[in-house]
This record gives sequence, structure tokens and C-alpha cells, in this order.
Amino acid sequence: MRRTYSAGVLVAAAAVLFTGTGATYAAGTPAQLSAQRSAVTSTAQLPTEGQIKALFDRWNAALATGDANRVADLYAPGAVLLPTVSAEVRTTRAGIVDYFKHFLESKPVGHIQEQFINILDRTSAIDTGLYQFTLTNKDGSKTKVDARFTFVYELRGSQWLIVNHHSSELPTG
Repeated sequence: MRRTYSAGVLVAAAAVLFTGTGATYAAGTPAQLSAQRSAVTSTAQLPTEGQIKALFDRWNAALATGDANRVADLYAPGAVLLPTVSAEVRTTRAGIVDYFKHFLESKPVGHIQEQFINILDRTSAIDTGLYQFTLTNKDGSKTKVDARFTFVYELRGSQWLIVNHHSSELPTG
């Protein structure tokens, strides 16, 4: 699907993309903004799809530790978590830790079923698709939960962190 954006939206997006790069950018036409963005990203190496895919494996391995703080370490300060099995939006580290303390009780193991990677620039990428969690119930039986996911990653310093994570149970039917 092709989307059309107004110049105002592109100026706002450019302001977000270029914040913290140390460069100064003037407002301009969409073509001018695109050229400015290209000048910055062409000199820096873009992450590969494999590098972005590996971030899910890192997150899944953190789940396997059973340590909610270790999982929360993968989220940037100010990250937003819209979790699979809670109606509460988590926007603080304490909220993210609290969610994972309860979620990790079921010893979740995630498996990606379908995945789409969008590399936005050298410091941001989106990983979205479908995954399935195998959860262990208190009686030892297993339950499978199919869900949709979106991870938005940002390179902060030398570490890729989650800035937005949405996960929702896949509707049936």
C-alpha cells in the first residue's frame, strides 16, 4: 500500500529521526528532507535483517532466565509495552518488570511463525509478525498462545533496545 504524507508530517518525522545526530537540518520540501536523510544514512551502515531478527532471540533467551529485571534491561527508558496477557499499558521500568514477573511464572517460550523486518535507518528498525508462546501451567500441562507482535528497536549507544513492544492474542476465526 502506498501512503502519502503532508509536508508537515514529514517535517515532524524528520525532526524525530535527526534528533541527537549532531547535525542541523532546516525545514524544507519532502524531497529536500529525503535528501538530507539520505546524506546521513548513506554514510552509516544499516543493520542487517539478520541482526534485527537476532534481537528476538536475545529477548526470548532473557525470558528463559526467569529474571524479570533481565528482560526489562532490553527495554529503553520510556519504552511502551502493550503486553499479551495484561490490559495495563506499561510505560515505566517498574511496570515492565511487574508484568514480566507475572508472565515469567508460566515459563514462556516464544517461537516466531511469521516475521517481517523493516529497517528504517541505521538506528531504528521494526520487527513485526506472528509468534506462538508455549506456557507451562501450574499443574505442569502446556498451553499454546498465538499472538501478533511488533517490536520497535532503536540503537542507543552501542545497544539495540526495545522502545515499543505490542503483543496481542491472535483473534480466532
